[in-house]
Amino acid sequence: MPILFGVILLDLIGFGIVIPILPFLSPTLGADKMDIALIIVTYAICAGLSGPVWGRLSDRIGRKPVIMMCLAGAACSYLMLGLASELWMVFAARGFAGLMAGNFGVASAIIADITTPQNRARGMGLTGAAFGLGIVLGPMLGGLLSGPSASFTLPCIVAGGMSLLAMLAAACFLRESLPPEKRSSNRAKAASAQSFSTYGLLHATGNRLLVSQFVLHQAAVSSVTYLLPLWLGDHLGWSAREVGIVFGIQGALMVIFQIGLLGPLVRWLGEWRLLCLSISALLLGLLGAAAASTMQMMVGSVFLAMTGATLCIPLLNTIVSLTTALEVRGRMMGITSAAASWGRVAGPLLAGINLALVGYRGAWLGSAGIVSIYLFWACVQYARQEPGGRGKTVQRDL
Repeated sequence: MPILFGVILLDLIGFGIVIPILPFLSPTLGADKMDIALIIVTYAICAGLSGPVWGRLSDRIGRKPVIMMCLAGAACSYLMLGLASELWMVFAARGFAGLMAGNFGVASAIIADITTPQNRARGMGLTGAAFGLGIVLGPMLGGLLSGPSASFTLPCIVAGGMSLLAMLAAACFLRESLPPEKRSSNRAKAASAQSFSTYGLLHATGNRLLVSQFVLHQAAVSSVTYLLPLWLGDHLGWSAREVGIVFGIQGALMVIFQIGLLGPLVRWLGEWRLLCLSISALLLGLLGAAAASTMQMMVGSVFLAMTGATLCIPLLNTIVSLTTALEVRGRMMGITSAAASWGRVAGPLLAGINLALVGYRGAWLGSAGIVSIYLFWACVQYARQEPGGRGKTVQRDL
């Protein structure tokens, strides 16, 4: 697990480097606010199409080689972005990055492979903490590397180097969590399960509504990621450097919650109750952003929203893994990763349309409406848990 943490961290530092610079890079090539949303959507569409493919491939050939292929593709995409001299090249680079974005789903499958149901939430929290730490270091590094001259080539080259370093670390140190003997023993079951369509697999595992929450969650979170740099830039005059610092502080909070608090909170409250509380914090933060009128209120509301969102994905991944059999775990994690990507398609598009029609306040309220549906579903599911179970989920077979 520490090796996997390190590999994910290196990759996500590279991913984080480009977060604060994209909203500022694209206008230099003629993009407007809607173009920026479409660039984010291009990445998400390609990731949504490729996610189940990477997950299924990891069930067949193992997790490690898929991780390495995705890291190599990420490195190439950052180089393409750094060399972009026209707007279409930015779209092409982000589209290719999306096609190679299978790491998070496969990494979640690795965690599910090597943990027991009792400590799985903590394991999923470690992958989320790696994401958070990457969001601490990456945006801050991206903002610093861009410098006062707002150079974007150097940050992209460094991001590609981080992905290459992660690939080398995976090649040298990462152990395969699904070795040939395991794949062989599961082959007969997998052959039957693989005959399911995606819908059939979701029906068999009872995860249809659960997977749809990845769409709602990422729609809300990606709308925050899209709106925040524009919002702070327009209202406070902030640049990539200041936005990177905000993302960095938020990433530090993510690490604290996911490494230090997620495991104890799950043991105390159970997965479902904690999920309801986390979604509530996300909703309150978005409503606070809609009402914010000062710098302190603006930044504080985003911190509250993203801190709540931080805990949701590890909890959702834990619940999915506990309701999915081993032989299709990689495929299911690929499906959830793809569902999250489709949320990242919907979120920036809806936020961009709302921003154009009704301004920032309407855009934040639109995201809050999405989270309200998400919270209603979670509360219904929590109410259905057995009395005395504190919202705990038990593992089931396909």
